[in-house]
Amino acid sequence: MEFLEVIGPLSADFHVVVPSIPGWGFSGPTHERGWDVDRVARAWAELMRRLGYQRYGAHGGDWGSSVSRALSEHDVEHVIGVHLNYLPTPPMPGDPDRTDLTPGDQERYDQTAAYLRNQPGVRTINGTRPQTPAYGITDSPVGLLAWLLDPMTMWAAQDFPISADRVLTNVTLFWLTGTGGTAPRLHRETGRPPAWRTVQPVGILVLPEDINRPIRPYAEQRMSIARWTEADRGGHFAALEVPDLLAEDIQAFFRSL
Repeated sequence: MEFLEVIGPLSADFHVVVPSIPGWGFSGPTHERGWDVDRVARAWAELMRRLGYQRYGAHGGDWGSSVSRALSEHDVEHVIGVHLNYLPTPPMPGDPDRTDLTPGDQERYDQTAAYLRNQPGVRTINGTRPQTPAYGITDSPVGLLAWLLDPMTMWAAQDFPISADRVLTNVTLFWLTGTGGTAPRLHRETGRPPAWRTVQPVGILVLPEDINRPIRPYAEQRMSIARWTEADRGGHFAALEVPDLLAEDIQAFFRSL
């Protein structure tokens, strides 16, 4: 549902495969432990193999960003590039010193540090006790709406350009598939983000109102950046907020490959 307005433009140039993460939406609820980002990436690689694709690229934001980067390592022989609209860049050993950053990147550094110090409640609960609220949000449509709308309103652009119809459709899909309580498990299963080795070219679309904005010198230390676009609008949910900018940047990046 999130990518409805992106699928059409991309289909003019590419075959488009839009899977749901196991435990989310149309992939149905998971019934066993172990569905972390790495396992999802391995499932995507197997999916693309069964569909017959020998050469493909991956795009993602939020959890899709993590899955796409893990996929680039697990299926390195077939993934030609990775496009992301979300890339946290907390400082790591070997990164340029903070004092060497531009004022704009120092602001992003501070934004990332503040976010890590004050994790939103929904992320803290999902990362530690996702099963506890699962009973409530599986039992009550209003509870599910409140649970999903909380991070959407926190992380989208300030003018919240996501229509009520899109919000309710999203909630309905979680409700009808019984995945409102299983989707949060991905955070608990994955734990701390590993340092996935992304050897293919990477394209980045930076949204000005995202919860974390990547610091380019840090990103370039960790992966091969082939395209870097600073958008003039948009928050965390690019495909819902700025589908035109997202589709255009994905097209431009993969055409170059």
